[in-house]
Amino acid sequence: MPLLMPVWRKTRETLEIYWVLVRITVPIAILTELLSRMGAIEAVAPVFAPVMNLIGLPPELGLAWLTGMLVGIWGAVPLVFTLVPVSSLSVADVTVFSALILFAHGLPIEQKIIEKAGPGVIATTLLRIGGGLLYAFLLHHFLEVTGWLSAPVNPVWTAMGATPDWADYFWGLGETMLSMLVILLVLSFGLEILRLTGVLALMMKALSPVLRLAGIRGEAEHLTAIGLFLGISYGAGLLIREAQSGAISPRQVFLSCVFMGFAHSVIEDTIVVMSLGADVYGVLVGRLVFAIVATAAIAALLHRLSDKVFFARMFRPQGT
Repeated sequence: MPLLMPVWRKTRETLEIYWVLVRITVPIAILTELLSRMGAIEAVAPVFAPVMNLIGLPPELGLAWLTGMLVGIWGAVPLVFTLVPVSSLSVADVTVFSALILFAHGLPIEQKIIEKAGPGVIATTLLRIGGGLLYAFLLHHFLEVTGWLSAPVNPVWTAMGATPDWADYFWGLGETMLSMLVILLVLSFGLEILRLTGVLALMMKALSPVLRLAGIRGEAEHLTAIGLFLGISYGAGLLIREAQSGAISPRQVFLSCVFMGFAHSVIEDTIVVMSLGADVYGVLVGRLVFAIVATAAIAALLHRLSDKVFFARMFRPQGT
């Protein structure tokens, strides 16, 4: 019985998270389907066309991108194949779109957590959105020039497609939500196993030299690694305490939050988008390389920035 208690606790925690996602995802999915059938998606799509054209994606996916930024990855994922048929997307398309939402998703919640640690919400939000667009732009043109990943996408998990019959649609929605629950449970217990076996700690330790390349030093390395593997809620959440105690310098806190904005929760989020057909090199390896290089560049700029400008524009210690 004692062995079953941790299992039940983890299951209950996952179910609580799942219920929150259901309350967000289902209404948005139904509303999106309704708007799609009314022709509203086609009417709104041109608004996103300029940005989507830059990264070679159908303008309809702009709505899924916006939903992802406001709600989170699980809000965007069920919309992808509703807005655009699977048959019209390549592996490159799904990889580029996945990279876009991996950089900037759930901004209202995640950026509030980051703000509590001290970094300015406007600066870090713009960096996440801008970084995502820049990486998606570079990735799209690289894939276009090389022809790599040009094959039609073949997703492991096909979140709902639009159907002419409402009964079929709701059946598909139910299957999608069930698949989401299975994926969440597998990820939740998988991460817990990595933590209990010490593998996660070893991964964090091995990452330390890489983070130093990005300009992140000292205790900030460990907290950034936590955010990288487990998410902003964990990494930036711990940074709040350290920032308030003065154990980590404001500039290191800022760089840590910037890096986590570019790359966080890499195990869970990567598996989710790979189930849609995204390529691991584009959504994980390339994204990590970009995060390191971009954060290092920002670290060099911060080094030249005066304290007056930094604390006025980029960082506001909590309680001041």
